Amino acid sequence: MSYEQRLAATRILLQEIHAEFGAVVLANSLGAEDMVLTDLIARQALPFGIFCLDTGRLPAETYDLLDRLPTHYPGLAFKVYYPDAGALADWVGANGVNAFYRSIELRKACCHLRKVEPLGRALAGQQAWLTGMRRAQSSTRGDLPLRAFDDDHGLMKFNPLAEWLEADVWQYLRENQVPYNALHDRHYPSIGCAPCTRAIAVGEDVRAGRWWWENPETKECGLHVRIHQG
Repeated sequence: MSYEQRLAATRILLQEIHAEFGAVVLANSLGAEDMVLTDLIARQALPFGIFCLDTGRLPAETYDLLDRLPTHYPGLAFKVYYPDAGALADWVGANGVNAFYRSIELRKACCHLRKVEPLGRALAGQQAWLTGMRRAQSSTRGDLPLRAFDDDHGLMKFNPLAEWLEADVWQYLRENQVPYNALHDRHYPSIGCAPCTRAIAVGEDVRAGRWWWENPETKECGLHVRIHQG
């Protein structure tokens, strides 16, 4: 399948999602893939909500991009969700500001407070949500479906770019002059919180820079658990 065919199939899928579900949101992590979906939604004038999770520890370049989006896409509304301040303060007080480096359990607890719990609030009342995940991104996503039922949140989950290659993503961004995170130009293909993200070396997996001190099979934050295809 060519890039043009994958792009056409994605446009059709987005229209089908709109026809099937009345309340749809895109979880925009402000990475390259999610910017592709944001641009496609804007160009097709789809009435999807778009939200971002501000963990409180994002890189400055990520905040710079978030600040640009309302001007670049004046017809879209970007809602930002934050961690529960009290719960986060209690956890940091008990464990330390950088506790996530000490164990997988502490790292996942930090991710839960900063990402998973806000995600639950963002998805409340929705019928379907979209992500920019791709199968080629990592070993944990090799069997990623285009469509699945998310048991944890009780709604459908779509990964419209599941079949896209990295080259497809960058061809779309450049052809359509889509704004993207400046860290991508500094060898950061996958960008999360600043202390948990590093640049990658030539030949490394595109998600090698995320939680680089862990083994590849543990490198998910809890936002994207195994779900049933449907």
